[in-house]
Amino acid sequence: MLFDLRGRGRRRAVQAIYLSLALLMGGGLVLFGVGGATSGGLLDAFKSDSGSADVSDVFKKRVETAEKAVQVRPTDPRAWAELTRVRFQQAGSGNGFDQNAGAFTDQGKDGLRQTEAAWNKYLTLTKKPDPNVASLMIQAFSQTGLNEPDKAVSAMEVYLSGREPTGPLYAQYAALAYQAGQTRKAELASKKALALTPKDDREQVKAQLDAARQAASATVDSATSSSPATTSTPSG
Repeated sequence: MLFDLRGRGRRRAVQAIYLSLALLMGGGLVLFGVGGATSGGLLDAFKSDSGSADVSDVFKKRVETAEKAVQVRPTDPRAWAELTRVRFQQAGSGNGFDQNAGAFTDQGKDGLRQTEAAWNKYLTLTKKPDPNVASLMIQAFSQTGLNEPDKAVSAMEVYLSGREPTGPLYAQYAALAYQAGQTRKAELASKKALALTPKDDREQVKAQLDAARQAASATVDSATSSSPATTSTPSG
């Protein structure tokens, strides 16, 4: 059975399912910085990375400029949004991202933690966070980044609040919620995803959502079975 996680290969298969769900249903969201005029997605960083040996210096200078901006304007949410964006780009540049594995390295994760600090400050300064910045945080908190699914769900909710609802977006929301163990949110998002999906495509989306649900359930079962059993101490 695919979702029996006792084998290493099967655990990797489950991880691949989550990754494929994120890429297929929301890859444009995360990788391209979403929707139009605003750049800053992971691939924007890689475009620069592939063409310049000094790309790390470029991102370092951008971060330094953004850090100076928040020092001068500490209560300006736009300054903190920009710092979040450039720190994310820096985290994914150079040795921060293993393109073969499709995941952030330990060095990159250190950068993502700095990105999270800027993001958290930004959230305290605005009632309407930029959904494009939120899209970067979905990637930062994903399994390929800091692997904090609860925070990925929260970032996804920020993103959804500023976008027109679509089936693919709610399918990704459901997949993230399943991964985080937030079953009620996941089920509600699944229903909305199917409702927003054209009839001819619903079976495919339903299959993807079922895979996410089963993978989440299998992960919980695996964690439970791997926990050391408690033994009672004989009395007397």
